[in-house]
Amino acid sequence: MKRVYVLLAALLFIPLTYTNAVAQERYTVKPGDVLRIEVLEDNTINRETLVLPDGQISVPLAGTVAAKGKTLSQIKADVASALAPNFANVPTVFVSLASLAVPRSSGRSTSAATSKVDVYVLGEVAKPGKVEVETGTTLLQVLAEIGGFSKFAAKKRIQLRRADSAGVEKVYSVNYQDILAGKTNIGMTVLAPGDVIIVPQRKLFE
Repeated sequence: MKRVYVLLAALLFIPLTYTNAVAQERYTVKPGDVLRIEVLEDNTINRETLVLPDGQISVPLAGTVAAKGKTLSQIKADVASALAPNFANVPTVFVSLASLAVPRSSGRSTSAATSKVDVYVLGEVAKPGKVEVETGTTLLQVLAEIGGFSKFAAKKRIQLRRADSAGVEKVYSVNYQDILAGKTNIGMTVLAPGDVIIVPQRKLFE
């Protein structure tokens, strides 16, 4: 009888897995999504990367790759093509969806409880601590709201720390100087509840 239950569970699980796989394959990537990139031939490239507001992702050796509006298969092919000059043969690339973007507020929230999120800012800033902001607030807006940096701030090594649905923390590097120079749009990343922004202290010759 136990074998029958196991068989039934397996039969129920297979369609569910197939449905999830199809759903991921049809999904088109949006800014704010987090993608998992894996390269069979070089695991040092493996990482989770945030889709920036301009729709780009950054992959070591490949540079920036357009992701917005594309399926995971299309992004996989583009990453493999961009990496190819660094390998004897086209590398084997896997791309999966690690987490979905935090939706922006429509400006018509029905309750105060859902219109605010708490984020935390630590380190070399004017006003560290918990910051309550409107849903849809960006990283750059929070940095402005806390009054900027102290004179000891390492502006090129800011961290955005975010926990996924399983409670695993991901760390994203933010270079404030690149934001000011227009080299990146990571400052337009919409913050999620519980996000932590860390501004470390500048090193002696930094």
